[in-house]
Amino acid sequence: MQSIYISRLMQLAEKDKRILHLVADSGTGYDEMFRHNFPKQIFNFGIAEENMVAAAAGLATTGYIPFVYTSGAFLVYRALEFIRDDICFQNLNVKIVGMGSGLSWSSLGPTHHTTEEVSVLRAIPGIKILSPATPYEVGACLELAYNYTGPVYIRIGMNHEKEFFEERHAIDFGKNEIISEGCDVTIFSTGSILGEVVSAAHILNDKGISTGVVNVVSIKPFDASNIIELSKRTKYLATVEEHNIIGGLSSIIADTLVDNRIDIPLIRIGLCDKFAEGYGTLANVREANKLDCYSIVQKIMEEMK
Repeated sequence: MQSIYISRLMQLAEKDKRILHLVADSGTGYDEMFRHNFPKQIFNFGIAEENMVAAAAGLATTGYIPFVYTSGAFLVYRALEFIRDDICFQNLNVKIVGMGSGLSWSSLGPTHHTTEEVSVLRAIPGIKILSPATPYEVGACLELAYNYTGPVYIRIGMNHEKEFFEERHAIDFGKNEIISEGCDVTIFSTGSILGEVVSAAHILNDKGISTGVVNVVSIKPFDASNIIELSKRTKYLATVEEHNIIGGLSSIIADTLVDNRIDIPLIRIGLCDKFAEGYGTLANVREANKLDCYSIVQKIMEEMK
C-alpha cells in the first residue's frame, strides 16, 4: 500500500506544485524516492507530529495542499488536538494519512497499533474518513482526497494486501462496495482485513451458508442506504474490523439500524474493548485475537445457531 500511495502522490505532485509531502521521520525508502524527485515539496519534521499537523494547517491557509504522512498511532493520538482545532475547526484542505492501520505493526505491539482512531476521528465534525482495503484502492482514495477541498483522513495498511480491484479503481464518498451477495449473512468489513473476510465467505458458502461481502471504504460519510437495502435481503448482518468495536464499523452499522428502526441480528467481530494480544507476524496476531478467516467463520456459525 505504501508504494502505491507514494507513486500516486508523485504523479499528483508532478502536475500540481501545491502538493506537499510532510513526514515525521518515517524512515522509509519511499520518502527518499519522493525527496529525490521533488526536493522542494517534502518536509521532514522529525518525531514531532503535533508540530507537523500545525504546520500543515498553516501551509493550507496559503494555498498549499499538505499530505501529512506517518504512523497512524503517533499521528492521530499525539496530534489529535491539532487535527481537531487547527484543521477541522477551520475546515482546512489538509490530507492526513496514517500508515499501519489496525494491527499492521504486529511485531511492535499495542503501542503501535491503530485500533481506536476511527472511533476518535469520526466524532470530530467536518472530517471525511477513508479506509482502503487494497493497494489499488489506496490510489483511488488518494485521488478522491486530492479532488476534495477539506480535511480527509486515510488509513492504510502495510502488509502486501491481496488485490481485489482493477488498477484504475474509482470510489466515492458515502458509497459501499458490494464484493458478493448472499441471502443468509452479509459481512461488512473495512480496511486490510478484507482478504480474511473474503476467505471466510468462501468457507461459509462451501458449508451451505449463503454469504455476501461488502467493503466499506468510506467510513465518514457512511452509506446508510446500502445497509437499509441489504437488511431486506439477508437474515443476518456481520461486521469484521481490525479495530475496537466501540465506535468502529460495528457501532456505525448499529447506529444505522437503530436510527432506521431495522430489527435484524448484528454479529460484531473485532477487538471487544481491549488492546490486541500477542506479537509476531500479522497472521499470528490476527489469529491470537480471533480475526483470522477460520475464527470469523466459527464466530458467525455460532451466532447463527
